[in-house]
Amino acid sequence: VSAGNGCGHTLLTPYSGTLSSKNYPGTYPNHTMCCWRLQAPPGTSLLLAFGDVDLEPSEHCAHSSLLLADPQTGTAYGPYCRNSVPSAPLLVTNSSTVTVLFNSTSHRSGRGLLLSYATSQHPGTGGASPGMQRHPWDVPDPPLTMCFSVYCPAGCKDIHGDIWGNPSQGYRDTSVLCKAAVHAGVIADELGGQVTLSREKGITLYESAFANGLHSKRGSLSEKRLVFHKVCCLLSLACDDVLEVVAFNASSWWHEVDALGQDRAWVAERAALSTTGHSWAAEPGAQAAWLELDLGTRRNVTGIITKGSSEQHDYYVTSYHVSSSRDGKNWRLYRGSSGQEDKVFEGNADSQGEVSNTFIPPIVARYVR
Repeated sequence: VSAGNGCGHTLLTPYSGTLSSKNYPGTYPNHTMCCWRLQAPPGTSLLLAFGDVDLEPSEHCAHSSLLLADPQTGTAYGPYCRNSVPSAPLLVTNSSTVTVLFNSTSHRSGRGLLLSYATSQHPGTGGASPGMQRHPWDVPDPPLTMCFSVYCPAGCKDIHGDIWGNPSQGYRDTSVLCKAAVHAGVIADELGGQVTLSREKGITLYESAFANGLHSKRGSLSEKRLVFHKVCCLLSLACDDVLEVVAFNASSWWHEVDALGQDRAWVAERAALSTTGHSWAAEPGAQAAWLELDLGTRRNVTGIITKGSSEQHDYYVTSYHVSSSRDGKNWRLYRGSSGQEDKVFEGNADSQGEVSNTFIPPIVARYVR
């Protein structure tokens, strides 16, 4: 939990999270405070990575400070500011509860703070140490093409920094690593997790893309690039195959009659991504319209790509829900990794570009709406 008027971007989960002061990385405001209470599952301990602590210096950090307290052992860490920085970039505690307190008085400069944390036994890593760097969103420097693994805490999607590239090409190695991992769909921002990637030879141009709620930038040549792997990269296995749709169905379709009196049917079958010309469209004014894909048999569905129709009309879908069914009768709305509420996927902003959204966890179903 967090409280106070000095809290910036914050995402706290039982196994990992990210937190920052207000306005980070801009100058933090005067006379503010924020208190974050980090609570890990019983029997685990918290590991905290100091990404950035830039608070205006003062004697004993009296004007602006960062203080961490372990109520279970009575241990305190800090206070920290620019002239009293943490002695190590990673703080390993022996407690499942830590209180993080930030406060400021009058000051002129300072970016504030950016921290992340994980537990000693977070899901999916077999209880191993998360191996967080000083900046878990930055890139270690292994030999070219060698696979390596990095732990990304929850909440990296909205941290400051740019990414260049896309999931198919890879990303410039100057990209914010964990933010790029969310864009690539290898982790869910709500949970974080271990990512496997390799550093490979750079390419001339990195094309931008909108995926999983993030825009990447179009960028030019870099010496190296980052390539994320959803399976063991040593085996060069792929899991991005396009699934065949046996049949399309829809709640309704638009029977268009143009100015010359010519008919055009925007039927469900025209919804295939590779279709040239106009696409599917629901009947004008239809409420709760849906498009249904029949995959023929139960399949493991890891994501979806959508595109609008620029054929004569500038049509596209800006947001949508996803439902799935194994028998075509009983339907379940997709709730995503948090499992708390029905997920709303961010769709297209124009009729030209493709937008990707990843299902974490995947859907096992024959029918998808």
